[in-house]
Amino acid sequence: MEYGLKPLGREKLWLWVMLVPTIIGLAFGTIGSLLATLTLSFFDWDLIGTPTWAGISNYVQLFQNESYMEAFSNTLKFSAMYVPSVVIISLLLAVLLNRKIRGVGVFRTVYFLPTVTSAVATALVWNMIYGRDTGILNFMLESVGLSPVCWLCTNNAMLSVVIVNVWGAIGEGMIIFLAGLTAIPRDYYEAAELDGASGFQQFLRVTVPLVTPSIFFQTLIAAINAFQAYDYIYMLTRRSGGDSSVPVAVFSIYRNAFHFFRMGDASAQAIQLALLVAVFMGVMFWWERRYVVYE
Repeated sequence: MEYGLKPLGREKLWLWVMLVPTIIGLAFGTIGSLLATLTLSFFDWDLIGTPTWAGISNYVQLFQNESYMEAFSNTLKFSAMYVPSVVIISLLLAVLLNRKIRGVGVFRTVYFLPTVTSAVATALVWNMIYGRDTGILNFMLESVGLSPVCWLCTNNAMLSVVIVNVWGAIGEGMIIFLAGLTAIPRDYYEAAELDGASGFQQFLRVTVPLVTPSIFFQTLIAAINAFQAYDYIYMLTRRSGGDSSVPVAVFSIYRNAFHFFRMGDASAQAIQLALLVAVFMGVMFWWERRYVVYE
């Protein structure tokens, strides 16, 4: 049995006319750029001269490149800290803001504001918070008798940038979880109360299982964002010469491509990062088939 409406006559023509810009963007902007990057990863090219064939040497030397391996390792560390933090905090925040309390709309707006705020403006504000000598955070520590901390120095920089990135992402996650929470029938909670379940038990036995589709989606989005993280990290950790105290994979790709003009190396790094994202997505979809509950 077929469902839906089918375009007829001139409607088909206008349908294709409306789809042409999207198809062109997909063909040249997405698929075309992916194929171009894959092709360049097998060449040595400095953006000016003629590309020369390099074969798989660009991929082989990735594992011999200490700076890239450091950036790749930092990306994995950042993702391991960022993804669960965003998912858990966003879920807890959504549960709190799903209650009927006075001014709940104001709280939702305040928590969502970082999502739509310029990354550069946000980084400048957090630079003032993290400043070693004049930072707000160190001023608060000194006011209670504690020693100031260099938040953006090498030892603490990773944790500091994770906090900023999580702060900027929980608003989006909160909206996703609120959509999932509002779809849960109230009857389930009433039945759990009749069985004597406490609020915490209701959260574990009712809320968490029924919000697993939102958990799956938010985990997927957070992981992709983590692998592509760049703006907050570079703005907070940039050093002289365009370097960073916490180099990540995207920073390494940009630096190799447009600072050192090694397009082959940069393309190989981009392909490796894309493969990593693809593997993670495969694991997540395997997890979805087994543990995500669709009502």
